[in-house]
Amino acid sequence: MGHTIPERTDQVRNRLRRGSRGGRPPAFDKQLYKRRNVVERCFNRLKQWRGIATRYDKTAESYQAAVTLASLLMWA
Repeated sequence: MGHTIPERTDQVRNRLRRGSRGGRPPAFDKQLYKRRNVVERCFNRLKQWRGIATRYDKTAESYQAAVTLASLLMWA
């Protein structure tokens, strides 16, 4: 028994009709999902810093410095 929301029958039918031109990938790669989850969690933690989330810094250099500082503080 899966832990996902069941798909609507019309969505399943349309994806099958499209074949290889679109839709979900045919397989689920657990390792790829784990790596993606780590990256998304990192971005969410960085967004907790108000200056980074709102892009308060005007120049690219100061914004990059703020991201680097926040990353170092999170890592430490």
